[in-house]
Amino acid sequence: MAEMTPAWATEKPTALLVLADGTVIEGRGLGATGSAVAEVCFNTALTGYQEILTDPSYAGQIVTFTFPHIGNIGTNDEDIEDLNPAARAGAVGAVFKADVTDPSNYRAGTGLDQWLKKRGIVALSGIDTRALTALIREKGMPNAVIAHAPDGVFDLDDLKQRAAAWSGLIGLDLAKEVTSGQSSVWRETPWVWNEGFGEQAEPSMHVVAIDYGVKRNILRLLAGLGAKVTVVPAKTGAEEILAMQPDGIFLSNGPGDPEATGDYAVPVIQDLLKTDIPVFGICLGHQMLALALGGKTAKMHQGHHGANHPVKDHTTGKVEIVSMNHGFAVDADSLPSGVEETHVSLFDGSNCGITLTGRPVFSVQHHPEASPGPQDSHYLFRRFVNLIREKRGEELLAERA
Repeated sequence: MAEMTPAWATEKPTALLVLADGTVIEGRGLGATGSAVAEVCFNTALTGYQEILTDPSYAGQIVTFTFPHIGNIGTNDEDIEDLNPAARAGAVGAVFKADVTDPSNYRAGTGLDQWLKKRGIVALSGIDTRALTALIREKGMPNAVIAHAPDGVFDLDDLKQRAAAWSGLIGLDLAKEVTSGQSSVWRETPWVWNEGFGEQAEPSMHVVAIDYGVKRNILRLLAGLGAKVTVVPAKTGAEEILAMQPDGIFLSNGPGDPEATGDYAVPVIQDLLKTDIPVFGICLGHQMLALALGGKTAKMHQGHHGANHPVKDHTTGKVEIVSMNHGFAVDADSLPSGVEETHVSLFDGSNCGITLTGRPVFSVQHHPEASPGPQDSHYLFRRFVNLIREKRGEELLAERA
């Protein structure tokens, strides 16, 4: 008797991405088990997945990586960006094209799958990320639930209901969820190959950083230029900040709707602007400054997330390749008289920087602490430090070393 041909074997999905419109995308689960509801965005960076997933600005979001091979270099304890890893501020989900393989890199400590489990990030692989990216480009960033169950058993009706019911990021203040619990002093300086991180032992100036979800490398670059950096929680009042006698004030990046965070942040910034202390803002800090000066912000269709964005600095005429991560943007047409647009995206013309005419106050939308160019935007930290040095009558640094 002839042998029977075995039935066609199908792989049972162990992870789902369920969009608010009811679309169900099946994949293979990895990372943490369970589920999370969030907004889905895509990131076009080829490297830096660990920094991306630990950036507090990604709180409330599921990151789809357009680069197909993620995880090849593993993870380590140095390439994280949130101040308190135990709090796990950052992306709640991740979507990959290819399955994550064992790492192959001399700096790798653990594999990505194990690290995702430890961070509590729900992830899936094995889907057509190009199709998902095209969907986001066409329809905007959808709300969704990402779920991982090793046995492949899901309550699909419940997942669809949760995805459809979530209100999204508009009106949501996430800075209060990721900010520091108390003030602290930051002294770590930038990483040097074969040496690691340094320490600022002899600071020449004092910068107070308001933490709306600050990234570590921002603080390192400030410390590397001679600053003692005091990090304060997002709701710290102007009187308390000024009592620290700062030489400069930094407004950090962060997640969520800037108008929601602005309810408590804008009045503080407005009080700080009544002084002549230099002010520098990045990302959400840029949006907070714009709101404090009378501008407006708006939700973007697909946002800017990646490490290959061209931005022009009108103050120098130079174009730099920058890292970006924002789903809201400053409306350039809303900026009042006396506020100049300094930087603009060459992708879509959206605002990427402002300065207050005749005052030591400026901000940018992109992330100059990242290294996509690789250091095209580091000059902005020197520009900020020079405002402090100029006020004290000290010799200025070259903006581009």
